[in-house]
Amino acid sequence: MDEDEHQKDLDEETLFVVSQTFKALSDPTRIRILNLLFEGEHSVNDIAEALELRQSTVSHQLRFLKNLRLVKYRREGTSFRYVHDDEHVINVLQEMIKHALHH
Repeated sequence: MDEDEHQKDLDEETLFVVSQTFKALSDPTRIRILNLLFEGEHSVNDIAEALELRQSTVSHQLRFLKNLRLVKYRREGTSFRYVHDDEHVINVLQEMIKHALHH
């Protein structure tokens, strides 16, 4: 990003997307889900089992993350397989995890 791009005022849409993304990253369950999806593709059942969460909780959080385009999915038979969909956000999340681990 060049200096001109950095200094310009942010438009309402950009502010909204950035604030919603930080909102998504402010929830421990969503952080856990995104961190798991960083490793690869998982079904709702895989995620629920790996994180010891109810399937309904996982589905709700995935819907929230999908609406922000932070995860994407593909159909496999009768189930859906989810994976993260934004390298920038995953990089921010991984950096924050590293930051937290070094305290």
